[in-house]
Amino acid sequence: MRTLRNLATATAAAAYALVALSPLVRITNSGLGCGEHWPLCNGHIIPPLDNPQVMIEWGHRLAALTVSVLVVALALLAWRKRREPGVAGPGGVLRPTLLAVVLLVVQVLLGAVTVWLTLPAPVVVIHLGNAMALLATVCVAALRAQRILRPVAAPAASPRGVRGAFLVAALTAAALLLGALTANLGAGAACLGFPLCNGRLWPLPSTSGLAEVQWAHRLVAYMDFLALIWLVIVSRTGREPERFQRAAGGALGLLVVHIGIAATMILTFLPTALRATHAALGALIWVAMVYLAWTATAHPGAPTEGRGSLP
Repeated sequence: MRTLRNLATATAAAAYALVALSPLVRITNSGLGCGEHWPLCNGHIIPPLDNPQVMIEWGHRLAALTVSVLVVALALLAWRKRREPGVAGPGGVLRPTLLAVVLLVVQVLLGAVTVWLTLPAPVVVIHLGNAMALLATVCVAALRAQRILRPVAAPAASPRGVRGAFLVAALTAAALLLGALTANLGAGAACLGFPLCNGRLWPLPSTSGLAEVQWAHRLVAYMDFLALIWLVIVSRTGREPERFQRAAGGALGLLVVHIGIAATMILTFLPTALRATHAALGALIWVAMVYLAWTATAHPGAPTEGRGSLP
């Protein structure tokens, strides 16, 4: 069972690294570093690495291949151990690992379509959304595998806490997807200044609509921030479980840093290093929100044969 736990943890870490580093492909304009070829790179399995954009795109594909191998290996191992306590059933490890394989197939197909269609922004955003779903799924698998080895009972949050946790997770996902749309449409500089957009509460109408996209991203991020502040307050005043309080406080700390980086990035005219840091931290906040939603649910102390605890 330790092998299953370790493999699940490694898969979750690799999936996070892939989501966190993938924006480097966009930031460095390397999305077509391998041309319109897929799965080959400029017609080669191993292309000539004499161009930074080729190196970045090919490295991204190798990282994606690594995650693919780990996801499939995790599902096969969980299937092999399906008769052991806590592996199968509604709260077990098996179901999220099988779902991860399905999401992986979709991700590979979306990656191919993205390259073949020369990086249209809507497809790129859908590709990211599926990657976030895959990351969340393998994180849940890792958490469930950890619970099998360390079956410590943990109470659920109140219904208000559960709703709040899933609300901030949904807002985080929406903010990240709108952020990806903003970046891929080139709308990053459409709203100058912070926290307002060009000194206004609402941007002036434009034919391009880029300012509106940028402002929509910011508004959802502000809503997420306020909702998480509310959740932290009610979790402490409402005597929610301690680990839920810690998870909410940690997520809020990450979000404060994220917004600070975003403000600095805008005020300093989008330097590459801050754009990459902003994207990587956004992926980490998504992981934190997945963990927050996980802590909101109850986990009995010991899984029974073929059954888990999380519906």
